[in-house]
Amino acid sequence: MTVFIMVAGVFTGAHVWQETTARLTAAGSEVHAVRLTGVDAGRPAASARVDLETHIADVIAAIDAVDAASGREIVLVGHDYGIHPVLGAADRRPQHIARVVYLDCGMPQNGLPALAAVPDQAVRAHLAERADRGETDGELAPPDRDGWQRWGSTAGVSDAALDRLTALAAPQPLGTLLQPLRLTGAVAAVPTTGVLCTGNGVGIDLVQRLVDFGDPVSAALADPRVTFFELPTGHWPMLSCPAELADVLLRAAAGEGHRLRSADGGAPPAHLRPFPIDVPELPRDRRAHVDLYVPEAEGPRPAVVFVHGGPVPAGARPTPRDWPTLVGYARLAAAAGLVGVTLDHRLHDVGDYGRAAADVTAAVELVRADPRVDADRVALWFFSGAGLLTADWLTKPPAWLRCLAASYPILAPLPNWGLAGSRFHPVRAVAHAGALPVVLLRAGRETAEIAATVEAFVTAAEDCGARLELVDVPNGHHGFETLDAPEEVGPALRHAMRSVATHLAG
Repeated sequence: MTVFIMVAGVFTGAHVWQETTARLTAAGSEVHAVRLTGVDAGRPAASARVDLETHIADVIAAIDAVDAASGREIVLVGHDYGIHPVLGAADRRPQHIARVVYLDCGMPQNGLPALAAVPDQAVRAHLAERADRGETDGELAPPDRDGWQRWGSTAGVSDAALDRLTALAAPQPLGTLLQPLRLTGAVAAVPTTGVLCTGNGVGIDLVQRLVDFGDPVSAALADPRVTFFELPTGHWPMLSCPAELADVLLRAAAGEGHRLRSADGGAPPAHLRPFPIDVPELPRDRRAHVDLYVPEAEGPRPAVVFVHGGPVPAGARPTPRDWPTLVGYARLAAAAGLVGVTLDHRLHDVGDYGRAAADVTAAVELVRADPRVDADRVALWFFSGAGLLTADWLTKPPAWLRCLAASYPILAPLPNWGLAGSRFHPVRAVAHAGALPVVLLRAGRETAEIAATVEAFVTAAEDCGARLELVDVPNGHHGFETLDAPEEVGPALRHAMRSVATHLAG
């Protein structure tokens, strides 16, 4: 028999597991939904201080209550914040744990508090300021009914379930979010499963890309003891699809699931595959975090600055400006008589958009100051997650910005990014674009969550009369340059480059 010990996320308690528990029990499993001190009804705190260690102790008590001599395997399930006390407890009782299930949550690291994983970045910044002042007591009020989206996608959650979630929500003790997680490393030996809720913005393909980037932290995800499942729902699967969640948990306990390939597992990862168009070899001219590919031509030339997507882990090697796709785009621009520019920026996490925007601005200033560049004729071309960075340029386009292009971009913050109220929202910004031409390369087989942001942008652009040109790759996937057939992708890339060149010449 498998014993599931379930730990709920921020503001929620054991009640959220009710339907999933019923299905697991019917399948023959034993289930314990941990009631967390100071959060769950009927589990008041013995003192004013409730922190992460308090909740780790709650989970350890649940583990210790299972008769180890019975031979039953314990599977710990942590949702959202709940993964922090789960890992803390598993690290101290690793010999009793058969598997840890990460249910739509991040990968907590030793020494970091749960605050680092809070998706609402405004809340994160506010609490960080309080922590810096030593104000670690008190509580964080739960969201109202319309505020749950700031903590994760509510896709699939019925109105009745959302009403109940709101009614039963409890304040979260600040100590549980601000106290660092302390791990000895013992938990690393415990097999793990990640259950990814794709409606919240993350799927297996994205995690595989993190491994492919060569980041040491992500490399552990390719361990054979690590498996993954996807659920096509939002952040609260125990409310939106409890039967499907129960099935996935049973399969996870049995060791099933998708396994990732390692970064050195044979064929090159997608981002290191060749560019789909033959372009002339051209040396790079490296200046700080910028590379220029300058054509042999008289006088200053217009420039196209290619802004890589992300987030890309800080440890990724090679860095994006050396990826074949970015180098290929820059050389394609040079073949058209333009200065092609690649750069590295610091979008390593969804909380890094501010500094990434600053890096792009600094790169553009460096490029415009180069005597080989016509400072009054510059285009910016964004990819994937860098699509949010277009918002600043759409909001107030400078006179020298003659065109803005984007390939398979994300054009509104995804649900779990906590950026809904930030300035990085191109769907809202396009209303201010004025006469700025926008060339948008759209992938026909884009993921549903990203495609929704693109369609919202297209609608907003049409409503405000923006100068939008759509270049479709009907059978293209996200990152189509290295995933799809050259005959499918090549014509679209050439067409888009001609359009950008035309705008720079006008």
